[in-house]
Amino acid sequence: MQTRDVIDHYRAEPGYWFVPKLFGIGATPVTWQGWALTIGFAALLVADIRFVHERIAQIAIGVALFAVFTGIAVRRTKGGWSWRWGIRG
Repeated sequence: MQTRDVIDHYRAEPGYWFVPKLFGIGATPVTWQGWALTIGFAALLVADIRFVHERIAQIAIGVALFAVFTGIAVRRTKGGWSWRWGIRG
């Protein structure tokens, strides 16, 4: 794998906030919008854990936050999410 291939992989294209991970499943934020979404998700999850004291409500809110975050991230990832084994050339 060439360094240039990795650099090109992490270049954001208009309309996309994330790029797929090189190995495995998931995505990496590459724009300020992607980072803002990721940090906002983490902050809301911490607030949920800290301020919601009923365990069932805490879990429900956490699952809902995760579902919304993942749904947005999948739609804003170039090429979608699937298992990857590096850059194929």
